[in-house]
Amino acid sequence: MGHAPELQEDTTHDGGDPPSASVVPAAALAPAAAEPMPGGASRRHSEILETLGGQICSGELPPSCVLNTDELEARFAVSRTLVREVLRVLATMGLVEARRRVGTVVLPESRWDAFNPQVIRWKLASPARLTQLRELTELRNAVEPLAAMLAAERADTAERAEIVRLAAAMWAAGKTGRQQEFLALDIEFHHAVLAGSRNQMIATLHQITQEVLAGRVQYGLMPQLPDHAALEWHMDVAVAIQHGDGRAARAAMEKIVEQSFVEMAHMWDAPGAAPGTP
Repeated sequence: MGHAPELQEDTTHDGGDPPSASVVPAAALAPAAAEPMPGGASRRHSEILETLGGQICSGELPPSCVLNTDELEARFAVSRTLVREVLRVLATMGLVEARRRVGTVVLPESRWDAFNPQVIRWKLASPARLTQLRELTELRNAVEPLAAMLAAERADTAERAEIVRLAAAMWAAGKTGRQQEFLALDIEFHHAVLAGSRNQMIATLHQITQEVLAGRVQYGLMPQLPDHAALEWHMDVAVAIQHGDGRAARAAMEKIVEQSFVEMAHMWDAPGAAPGTP
């Protein structure tokens, strides 16, 4: 089919002993580049957080190693208060834990908040990138078709209209190779479908979809021009949701997420493939 399907206006829906731990020297904690933020303290907080979070998620700071507060103060030339605040944020993500008579200890990956968008970004930037992409894509396969079906059943008129508008805009951007615009619209589209499910637990997963889609573009895993069939399937999802056809919406979304998995499967299935190589 060479043209976008015709869309119709919707008229139907309104303690214990401390474990062994190795102390990491301050020299190993080299700061990484970070996005500039207004305010010196806020900027330094962001820089240190990005540095330590990235190093933990990459394995440079392995589980059981101790982050010494005095060394962090000296290395980053900041106050103890700022260091403690960064460590507190890392603790809320499950990356570190304060232990009596030991200090702040890096935790194993099994303790990390796997749904935290910042943790996801750090893991996507790590040697475990492909494993993270696979896990996120598998999650999408399980959730998004259900969300599309529920959106067809529960979304209100305005939500249906917005999903249709986004699908049409994606078609136009995809056909003319405007990749960044297409990415932004794609993220909005999937967010709208998840929100339209009217299931708050499903809706909160939009940040995961965003990280998957953005990560594929950032690491060169997305074609410059979207596949024609994928554009049609997005239109099919929108039209099905517009018409309240949950079964069709689910089937079309299954095609979208399955194609996403297939497009990347050759990378993690390849014998001897480096886990961090796009």
